[in-house]
Amino acid sequence: MKIVLGADPFAYELKRAVAKRLQERGIEIVDTDGFAEEPYYDIAEKSARIVACGEADGAVLFCGTGAGMSIVANKVAGIRAVCVESVFAAAKAKAINGANVISMGAMIVGESMACEMVDAWLDTKFTQGFPGLEDFLAQAKDKVSQIDSKLRA
Repeated sequence: MKIVLGADPFAYELKRAVAKRLQERGIEIVDTDGFAEEPYYDIAEKSARIVACGEADGAVLFCGTGAGMSIVANKVAGIRAVCVESVFAAAKAKAINGANVISMGAMIVGESMACEMVDAWLDTKFTQGFPGLEDFLAQAKDKVSQIDSKLRA
């Protein structure tokens, strides 16, 4: 598995903690910021494009609140980014929405919580915990992709 990590200067320490957790899990990391002083919008776009073209399985993005990274990542076709602030939200982002990108804010979550959130996101499967709703969730995910394609045409 290959996961993209990207952070702006507000969130380098949070990214370091999550990178360590991913390495412990044997996950390959693609670092899109290299701890350079790049703005969130450049990092989010670069990271999302790597996921969208299939060069990585997903991305975890970090900034002050997580919101900016999510907003920009969602501008890239094929990305379903969710800004998460809890383990519950991270798991449900994958289970319900099939999120291939999550973002979080260094002003909101601590390192331990961030690692737990990433674990939950990685360990949850799309539709997990929603027996009987698999078809509905798959149709919803497809419909969102269709809307995305139509809006970009």
